[in-house]
Amino acid sequence: MLVPVLAALNGRGQDNKAVPIPVHDSIYAPHNAHDKEYVFDASKELDLIDVIHEIKDKHAAKRVDTSTQSLKPHISAVPAAGYTLQTGFAALFVANAAFYTVRDPEENISSILTSLTYSQRNQIIFPLQSTIWTRDNKYCFVSDWRYLKYPSYTYGLGGYSSFDDQYTIDYYALRIHQTLLRKVVTNLYAGVGYNFDYFWKIQELDPPGVTDFQKYGLTTTEQASGITFNALYDSRKNSINPQGGEFANIIYRPNFTFLGNATTWRSLVVDLRKYITFPKGSENILAFWNYDWLTLSGNPPYLMLPNTGGDPYSNTGRGYIQGRYRGKNMVYAEGEYRFQISHSGLLGGVIFANAQSFTEESNTKFEVISPGYGAGIRLKLNKFSRTNVALDYGFGSNGSGGFFVNLGEVF
Repeated sequence: MLVPVLAALNGRGQDNKAVPIPVHDSIYAPHNAHDKEYVFDASKELDLIDVIHEIKDKHAAKRVDTSTQSLKPHISAVPAAGYTLQTGFAALFVANAAFYTVRDPEENISSILTSLTYSQRNQIIFPLQSTIWTRDNKYCFVSDWRYLKYPSYTYGLGGYSSFDDQYTIDYYALRIHQTLLRKVVTNLYAGVGYNFDYFWKIQELDPPGVTDFQKYGLTTTEQASGITFNALYDSRKNSINPQGGEFANIIYRPNFTFLGNATTWRSLVVDLRKYITFPKGSENILAFWNYDWLTLSGNPPYLMLPNTGGDPYSNTGRGYIQGRYRGKNMVYAEGEYRFQISHSGLLGGVIFANAQSFTEESNTKFEVISPGYGAGIRLKLNKFSRTNVALDYGFGSNGSGGFFVNLGEVF
């Protein structure tokens, strides 16, 4: 659960001057006169920034989107207090920026997301993630950097692990993932990258006897260094809150010993998403997500094994604590229905269901399916970038459940 402390801070990208209000938000400007998928009337939208402005000054001029003319970003920021299953109570500051790099409504919107969290369990979480598009969407630079001090729960390997297996592992972590993609044809990209993951001061706190981590190979440091080969298809106009389109991302990562790894191992991630307007003509969205994380050969470090919530945005497995399940291979599917509650767009809702499965260490088979489901609300933080504060409650099997918080949509 997240409670905004200062409600919302708005950066550059809007102008309160008394000029005509555009009918189309620049982020969703149509590709042509017949393309209605991304069109909406920004003048009829309301967000938390509008609410704050009205509280301060009831006669304030309406905000106008000027991002395509000035290239100034839409910045959304929320100081907050919250609670999640993995962190307990936490204080955090979360922000994102959405912007164009050139004055061209055909260009995809670029985005930067960051946050700083300090939790009740003495965790420090500092990610910086960005997707930057160049002119004509010719190149895309994708970054995922993060620093963690992360005492957290783990439960062992495979789908048969139980809550009774819970204990704490403590570690520091540094991640530097960088990818460069080049357009092949419209919406299709190919590229290469380099991923570096380093974990240090790893220790188990009060383990319940001999653990799966110890059997797998417990060490005080772990390192993963790999080149990545990437294929991306993305027809969405806005990754923060897609209103249509499709997304497919395939990442093959060989980790060779000459790059500093203890052993050679290879992994494959397949990330597929689709967004459908339903009913047609509304702003309600049916969204579908498939995320498969596979070990093709070798033995990844324990902390690099596929796990619940281990995707780049820690969003798989709503209904379960992060790290609840772990194994060499993971398959995951989720569906979500996003709908407006208030006509102004300030308040929305979602219902969702998901399922995850991990291979067993003993026989490499998928034997257990762990379902999750739940509902949540959406508060429109910035109507121009369409950034929502997402507050969800998810349920899992065997009494699992809790709050899940995002700035922007879960996928």
